[in-house]
Amino acid sequence: MKVMSEITVLLIEDDPMVQEINKAFIEKVKGFKVIATASNGTEGLKQIKKLKPQLVVLDIYMPGQDGIETLQQIRVEKIELDVIVITAANDLQTIRAMLQNGAFDYIIKPFNYERIHKALEKYRAYYSTVSPSGSVTQKDLDDVFFSEPRQLQVSVDLPKGLNELTLKQIQSFLQNQSEAKSAEEVAEGIGIARVTARRYLDYLVKNGSIQMDIQYGTIGRPVNRYLLKK
Repeated sequence: MKVMSEITVLLIEDDPMVQEINKAFIEKVKGFKVIATASNGTEGLKQIKKLKPQLVVLDIYMPGQDGIETLQQIRVEKIELDVIVITAANDLQTIRAMLQNGAFDYIIKPFNYERIHKALEKYRAYYSTVSPSGSVTQKDLDDVFFSEPRQLQVSVDLPKGLNELTLKQIQSFLQNQSEAKSAEEVAEGIGIARVTARRYLDYLVKNGSIQMDIQYGTIGRPVNRYLLKK
């Protein structure tokens, strides 16, 4: 398989704060680059025609031209690109409309980093399969659409002092737990110091991979407990 260049992404989202969060999530996945943003469909279509991105990450609820109209216009004009929808719209009529117009994936807000990571990894596999000219086998397509998603890539931009192996050990430990665990329990489970476990757990909370709940013990002292997001 040939070495792929970065997949270029246009982000269409009207909320500036959500724009920044989504952009950070997208660019955290190796091989994806947000080349521009737009706050509505009209502006987005202008950017699409100017910049020719491979992928558009599209909201639905926007002023002026919304995401449904934007995707429909992209298809009517036969613009060659793919679309991943990220939106608060959870009604079936809207979901059907977007999927029928060829959305590659549909992510409902609120979401975590792991969800968009899975979507982009699946898209990368698809894009690397269909972007060259020629033909593919049924197995090639099955590998894209029916294979298990790759594990969360934690080696990208890890803070100083953290390493990938320990992070994966903590994720694996939490994945096998049915109840939230404290930093001390995680530390004992994989054989590291509690303060070390806490640093990794704080990192995983910040990137959206796990959730933290505060529970109070018998003497009222709060204890942070951690659970892998499903």
